[in-house]
Order: sequence, then structure tokens, then C-alpha cells
Amino acid sequence: MTMTELTKQDNKKGNAQTITKELTYEDKVLQKIIGISLEEVEGLLTLDGGFFSNLAEKFVNTDSTTSGVNVEVGKKQIAVDLDIVVEYGRNIPELFDEIVTTIQANVQSMTGLNLVEVNVKVVDVKSKEQHEQESVTVQDRVSDFTEKAGNSIGEQTEKVKKIASKTTVNAKEKMDSSRVE
Repeated sequence: MTMTELTKQDNKKGNAQTITKELTYEDKVLQKIIGISLEEVEGLLTLDGGFFSNLAEKFVNTDSTTSGVNVEVGKKQIAVDLDIVVEYGRNIPELFDEIVTTIQANVQSMTGLNLVEVNVKVVDVKSKEQHEQESVTVQDRVSDFTEKAGNSIGEQTEKVKKIASKTTVNAKEKMDSSRVE
């Protein structure tokens, strides 16, 4: 949250007029700014929102930009707590420094708030491949299954149509060649 006071001259009366202005930010706005800015940091696989957040993401594709990002916003300052998953083999202290620099630059340029504290907890280390495999949601799996089932049903329907057509032709031929009218 930032606050600005502005004094301007009222041209008609010659009186100084004070305009009080206040600009505030919801926590989720800063969480999104931070989450989006960290998407491009190499070696940071994900921000981790914990068990229940991750469980929800497994069922539905959600906007997980704010997951794992907690902020405390003041009038001129912000403090950030992150839970992260790091790519195996990365230098974690260097990654930490890049995270802090990225957050500081984006928060300052977009909001004017000063970053005064960043706490990062590394909750897991994974290979990129492992992370990608685990990132598939149940919703994705159900969609894939539904598509495959639909294709299979379509193929089976075509087979049944062909069999029914052949049976109809055979029955008609038998009726035509019948000895009795």
C-alpha cells in the first residue's frame, strides 16, 4: 500500500489545496506479480503451495501463480515468503539470489514498494522430467481418456454398421433366392 499527498495551486482562488491520495494493493496482486515474474527463472520448477493446494491442482487446471507465495504488504514495503521446488543439480544459493533480484525489480517497477525481506524454503528437488510427469492433472488424464474412449466407440460403431449392412444384404439375398413365394 502506498500513500501520496499532493499540494497544487488552485488557479481561480489562489489557494493551496491539499489532495490526499491512497493507493493500496490486495495481497493477491503482489502474489501474482511475484509468481508471474518467477516463471522465467531457470532452475525454479515451481512455487509449492503445500499438500492441499497441490491436491486441488491435480484435479483441476487452476491458476497456480499465487500458490506458494505469501506476502505481507505495508504502506511502503513488502515482505515475501516462498516455498519452492528446485531443479536437481542447480546451485541453490545462486538461484536464491536470482529470485530475490527478480522479485525486487518487478515489485519496485510495478508498485513502487520496497522489498525488505525474502524468505525462501526449498521444499523439494526434482528433475525436469519428474516434475513434468507429476504435473499432469487428473483433469488432463480424464480428458485424454474421454478422447480415446470416443475414438474407440467411433471405431466400434463403424464395425457394427458394416456387420449390420452385410447381414441385411445376406438376408435379402436369401429371401430373393427362396424357393417358396
